[in-house]
Amino acid sequence: MVAVTAPRPVPRPKVHRGLVAGGIVLAWLVLWLVFRNTATLSLGASELTPLHRWVNELNDAVGASRNSNPLFLYFFNEIRLVIDEFVTFIQAFIAQPSFGRPVPVVGWLGVVAVAGFVSLAVAGWRVALLAVAGFVFLGLQGLWQESMDTLSLTLAAVVISLLVGVPLGIWAGLSDRVNRVLTPVLDFMQTMPTFVYLAPLTLFFLIGPASATIATLIYAAPPAIRITAHAIRTVPRTTVEASESLGATQQQTLVKVLLPSARRTIVLGVNQTIMAALSMVTIAALIDAPGLGKTVVKALQTLDVGTAFNAGLAIVVLAIVLDRVTTAATERRKLPRWALFGGLGVTGAAVYLSYTYLWAAEFPADVEVGSSIRQGTTVATEWVQDTLPVLTGGFKDFVTTVLLNPLQAVLAESPWFLVALVVVALSFLVGGVRAAVVSAVCLGLLVATGLWQDSMITLASTLVATVMVMVLGVVVGVWMGRSRRADRIVRPVLDAGQVMPAFVYLVPFLALFAASRFTAIIAAVVFAAPVAIKIIADGIRAVSPATVEASTALGAGSWQTIVKVQLPMARGALTLAANQGLIYVLSMVVVGGLVGAGALGYDVVAGFSQGQLYGKGLAAGVAIVVLGVMLDRLTQAAAKRWTN
Repeated sequence: MVAVTAPRPVPRPKVHRGLVAGGIVLAWLVLWLVFRNTATLSLGASELTPLHRWVNELNDAVGASRNSNPLFLYFFNEIRLVIDEFVTFIQAFIAQPSFGRPVPVVGWLGVVAVAGFVSLAVAGWRVALLAVAGFVFLGLQGLWQESMDTLSLTLAAVVISLLVGVPLGIWAGLSDRVNRVLTPVLDFMQTMPTFVYLAPLTLFFLIGPASATIATLIYAAPPAIRITAHAIRTVPRTTVEASESLGATQQQTLVKVLLPSARRTIVLGVNQTIMAALSMVTIAALIDAPGLGKTVVKALQTLDVGTAFNAGLAIVVLAIVLDRVTTAATERRKLPRWALFGGLGVTGAAVYLSYTYLWAAEFPADVEVGSSIRQGTTVATEWVQDTLPVLTGGFKDFVTTVLLNPLQAVLAESPWFLVALVVVALSFLVGGVRAAVVSAVCLGLLVATGLWQDSMITLASTLVATVMVMVLGVVVGVWMGRSRRADRIVRPVLDAGQVMPAFVYLVPFLALFAASRFTAIIAAVVFAAPVAIKIIADGIRAVSPATVEASTALGAGSWQTIVKVQLPMARGALTLAANQGLIYVLSMVVVGGLVGAGALGYDVVAGFSQGQLYGKGLAAGVAIVVLGVMLDRLTQAAAKRWTN
């Protein structure tokens, strides 16, 4: 009897995805040569599509019905009025002439004293000295009123954010259902570029402080909610059970156990909320928010590097003071009674003097260093541009010629359907059917916005900037991951870089490279690099020391250990760094539009400043969001495939 065996399954040939992707790109290049500048869906700077005109008409209709439509009369206008009044109230105290007086209620001496006393009470005498020195320096720069306007808007947004965010965070910390509902909403709010909130809000709340404050509130509230919920949830369960076993009610457990135990983390959430608010307030200058951001925007538009640097330096000083004070406040301190009453007495006297006497209300105009900073920066800028054109121009020309121009040509000069087909095919290879569908929908939306070619130009700049971020991130991140000393030196610099508002990054590169798309790219690289470097450094450090030692014992050198062991094992961190780098770079697109980046960034900025381009600017904002969603999903799909 002959045994019958089942036929062996024929193994399916293994498809090498890299070769397939290379083939797709090669075919794209060939077809690009054939169909170059055909069906590119280009649109002139002043041209509009029917969609843009429809949005303009909608904007006009909303403006015409603002004082007659019940929705505006009893809802949007009321919200705008309340927030305007709140902001004006704070400005009246520290920033603007008010109540029939030629000066604010509390002058510079009083504000400095209050800042010093609050810092002493919550953060100690060293931070108090820093706060006093920082606020005095703002006056010496000749930017006291602008700084106080920025501080007023920041305080208004932070107060409202905390009033909304902390209760919601507590609720989410106590309820799994609420936490599940809020988490995707917070994810959406935090992944959107900062400017996305601006254009829609101006449609309902007009251009001005109210829209700026609401946009800042939307941007700054998520950290307060998320960190408060995290703080409540991380309180040890045994502590809560001990409280309940002693007969405490739910309210008593919350007030006497959960909140005191979570205090330090909640204060950290306040710190993050303040820093997010300060960053957003400066960007809100694009919709006429008063303060330092407006000074920077005007200076960037006129290429006045000295004024932009002086105002940018004031933003940095304000950010450092607010960050140090709130960071130090996470440590519990008890002020001695003599210091408490002594500080209160000195502060009260300073506030009284600033209310009564003009010399203590207005910062002395004849004592200032702002003009020297502006002139020095202008001289240094001219020196750099005259002395180092070979170095700066050579680097700029190299990146532009070798990377940016070829990629932009292929993306922007190919027929739109060819680019779409290639992107969908590559998405399928990277992430399967779901990724391909997401890419197809996003590309369809880009076509619908009428800004396909501008989107491709922006995509080229974004990809080049992200590649530079990853090169910088791998070099510095590996160095930090392998050396504790390097980590101790570099990490504080990266931490400081992450608290700087986006505008600040443009100023030094405007001085080095003048206004161009390259300037915007370099500013985006420096803005995005800290987060990518830290993620890669942590990924390299997480590689098992035993694995590294085994590699070394087998005779591998440092380079071989990095390339063959540490980088491959840290691939999850690498893909996360690429994802975050893309998001951060995209968030700089609009800011880069102020210094010649063009494309979607220019469209958004022009939409804010020219009424007839409002619809086009709004469509450009949507296009940036769509690009962000598509790139985010693609990098996440790539990360999932690579790490499995």
